[in-house]
Amino acid sequence: MVFWEGYMSDELMGTFAPIVVYWLYAGMYQLLPPLDQYRLHTRKEEDQKNLVPLSAVIKGVLIQQLAQATVAQLLFLVTSKGSSTEIIAQPPIVVLLIQIFMAMLVMDTWQYFVHRYMHQNKFLYRHIHSQHHRLVVPYAIGALYNHPLEGLLLDTFGGAISFLISGMTARTAAFFFCFAVIKTVDDHCGLWLPGNIFHLIFQNNTAYHDIHHQLQGLKYNYSQPFFSIWDKILGTHMPFSLISRREGGLEAKPLKD
Repeated sequence: MVFWEGYMSDELMGTFAPIVVYWLYAGMYQLLPPLDQYRLHTRKEEDQKNLVPLSAVIKGVLIQQLAQATVAQLLFLVTSKGSSTEIIAQPPIVVLLIQIFMAMLVMDTWQYFVHRYMHQNKFLYRHIHSQHHRLVVPYAIGALYNHPLEGLLLDTFGGAISFLISGMTARTAAFFFCFAVIKTVDDHCGLWLPGNIFHLIFQNNTAYHDIHHQLQGLKYNYSQPFFSIWDKILGTHMPFSLISRREGGLEAKPLKD
């Protein structure tokens, strides 16, 4: 039993909940006070290094989410096993957790290889993926700021493939996609907040992805959004240390293996 049962189908929730969650979670970070002591980059760096204004970032994210919602609705339409009013049997909790873990591995695998290829192919990087790297200093609202084609290939198709291979229901997908969105936003938030559960559980976290946005880490730390497995297996893992900046705040400093 879920709170939306009887009001909205699982398919609609799986389509639109991740979009709502994105703006709520990213908006929360946007509304926080400066918190300079926890920033991985100074506000001055953010203003000087980022090559695109916030308004353009918001527009880019909305375009990606429009494509995302369209593909999600088509995916659920094709895979739906009953009418919108019919209650679909949900798997036992153990099966559900296995499906979510499998979906995490599939999404990580898809995104690692597509992401890495977009860096290695000069045409794709110059004309498509470089748009995301215009945010040299990442921040939460810019987590899904991508070229529309990259958003479709990397994020939307990655989510669809994870859903199909794991065999999860639309209801499970609603929770999984929201979780993936929250993790992605957190990885781009630019803050190393004490007690952040994602920093405690995942090696692939805000500082790990910040290394990738730095010039010396551009060809490392491709893994996203959950684990760093493929980076470690294929030699693209760049460890880091967090050091305190003299002027306040923190810095993720790349370390060579």
